[in-house]
Amino acid sequence: MNPYQAPLNEMRFLLDNVFDAPATWESTPAFAEMVDMDTAAAILDEADKISRELIHPLNRAGDEQGVRHQDNQVITPDGYKQAYDQFAEGGWVGLCGDPELGGMGMPKMLGVLVDEMAYSACNAFTLYGSLTAGAALCINAHGSDELKQKYLPQLYSGEWAGAMDMTEPQAGSDLRNIRTRAVPLDDGSYAISGSKIFITGGDHDLTDNVIHLVLAKLPDSNGISLFLVPKIKVDDNGQLGESNGVSVGSIEHKMGLKGSSTCVMNFDEAQGYLVGRPNRGLVCMFTMMNYERLAIGIQGLGSAQGAYQMAADYAKERIQGIAAGGSPTGSDADPILVHGDVRRMLLTIRTMTDAGRALSVFTGKQLDLAKYGEGEEQEKAAKYVGLLTPVAKAFLTDRGLDATIMAQQVFGGHGYIRETGIEQLVRDTRIAQIYEGTNGIQAIDFLGRKVTGDNLATLKRFVQDIAADVESMAHISNDDKQAVMQRFTDLLKAAETINDLKTARPALINACAVDFLDAFGYSLYGYYWLLMTNQAIETMDSDFAEQKRQLTRFYLAKMLPKADYHLAQVTAGDDSIMSLDEALF
Repeated sequence: MNPYQAPLNEMRFLLDNVFDAPATWESTPAFAEMVDMDTAAAILDEADKISRELIHPLNRAGDEQGVRHQDNQVITPDGYKQAYDQFAEGGWVGLCGDPELGGMGMPKMLGVLVDEMAYSACNAFTLYGSLTAGAALCINAHGSDELKQKYLPQLYSGEWAGAMDMTEPQAGSDLRNIRTRAVPLDDGSYAISGSKIFITGGDHDLTDNVIHLVLAKLPDSNGISLFLVPKIKVDDNGQLGESNGVSVGSIEHKMGLKGSSTCVMNFDEAQGYLVGRPNRGLVCMFTMMNYERLAIGIQGLGSAQGAYQMAADYAKERIQGIAAGGSPTGSDADPILVHGDVRRMLLTIRTMTDAGRALSVFTGKQLDLAKYGEGEEQEKAAKYVGLLTPVAKAFLTDRGLDATIMAQQVFGGHGYIRETGIEQLVRDTRIAQIYEGTNGIQAIDFLGRKVTGDNLATLKRFVQDIAADVESMAHISNDDKQAVMQRFTDLLKAAETINDLKTARPALINACAVDFLDAFGYSLYGYYWLLMTNQAIETMDSDFAEQKRQLTRFYLAKMLPKADYHLAQVTAGDDSIMSLDEALF
C-alpha cells in the first residue's frame, strides 16, 4: 500500500486563493499576529509529514491488533502510545485551542485541513485527539474559571484526554430517558452514578487521565445537566490523586475502528463538577457535539481522499484488458485507467472530495468568524455555522462511504481482501454515518430547525450570497452559472412548500429531510466547483486551471443532476412513506 500523501497544493489553493484566508486572519485580532500564509503552509507541511510518517504506519497494524480490555485497563495497539506522545509533544491536540490556556490558537479553517490529513492517515488513532479537542472546547465555552485553569492546559498539551459520555442503553438519540444521576455533595461537587455505552476513547493507555463530560440528572429533576468527571482525581495543585470511581465495564467489538477504544463506562459515586448551569447540559454538550459533527464529517472526507489516492494509484498500475477501440500503446493489455467505468468512479470520488474539502474549509471559516468576528459579520457567520454543520456531518460522511466503496470497486476482487487495505477504509468509515447523531437526525435538524425553523430566512440569505458570488465570476459561462443557480431556485421552491405544510403534515419534514439535505449538498458542490475554477483561472498556472475546468465539466454533467433526483423525492411528499399500515411491515 502506497504511503499517504496529503493534497497540499489543493489545501493551499483553498486557503489562499478561494477563501482568502490571509485577509480574514489579518482583519481578525485573534489571528493577526499569529498566522499568515507562510505560517499556515509550514503547519500544513509538518502535518503532512506527521500524518505520513507517524500516523499512517499505525493504520494497518492497529486494525489487525485492535484494543484489548485486560485487568480493568484498556490497552491500545502497539505503537499508539509512542506515536501519541510525539503527536501531543508537537502541540497538535491543542492546535486550535485557547492560547491563554496552553493551546496554539490557530484558526479552525486551517485546523480542518490538519484534521483531514490525520483522518486520511488513520481514522482510529485520530479520534483520540479529536475527542480531547472537543472536550476542551466545551469546557472553555461553559466551564468555570477554576475548571478551565485546572483541566485545559493538560488537555491542550495532550497529557490528559477527553471523552463525551451521553448514550445509555435505553437512551440513544432521545436523551430525555437517561438514568445517570448526580447527587450534590457538601463541597459543591456531585456524586455521579450510572452507566454509559458507546463511549469513544472512554479509557485507554495513551494518557495519565481521561476527563469525562457526563450527562446526568439532578435529584427531583427531569432536566439534563453536564458534569466534568475525571477518571483520576486532581488536587488543587493539578496533581493526580486517587481513582475516582470511574471504570470500564467492557469494550465493544466493532466492524471497524478497531484501534479506537469504544467503552461501556461505569460511574460509581464518581466526583464530578457542574459545567454550565443546572438543567442546561444539552446546551453545553452541543458545543462539543457540533465540533465533533464537523470533525466526523472530516473523517468521511479524509477517508475519501485516502481511498482516492489508493484507487488512482492502483488504476495506473493494474494491467487488465485493452482500451475500447484498441490499446493506445499497441500493448496486449492496458492499465485499467483507460476504461471508461474506472474513470467514472475515480472522477466521481475526486470531484466530490475536492468540493467536500471546500465545504469543510468554508465551514471552518464561519466558525472562526462566529467566534472572533464582530457585529453583523459575526451574527451571519453564527447562523451559517448552524445551517452548515449538519450538512458537513451528513453529506461528507455519506459521500465519504460512497467514495471508499467506489474505490474498493476499482480494485475489484483485490479490494475485498485484506492485502490492499482498501476494505479497512470501508469498515472504518461506516460508523461516521451513525455516531455523533445519525445522518437522518442531521437531515431532520437541517430541514426542521435550520431551514424551516426560521421560515427559510437563513437559507435565503445564504443562497443570495451564492447568487451574488456566481454573478461576479468572470471566467464562468452563463450556461454553467444558470445550471447551478437553477438548482438553488428549485431547492428554495421545495423548501417554501415544506414550510407551508409543516404544521398540517407533521411527518413531512422527517420523511423528506435526507433527500432535501442531499439536494442541497449536490447544489452547493456545484457552486464550489464554479468558485474553484474561476479562482484557478485567475490566480493559478494554466495546468492547474485546466484540471479544475475539466473536473468542473464532469461535475456539472454527471453529479449536479443528482440534485434533481433528490428534489423529485422531496416534492413527492410523505404520503407514500407514511400510508402503509404498521402491521404490513
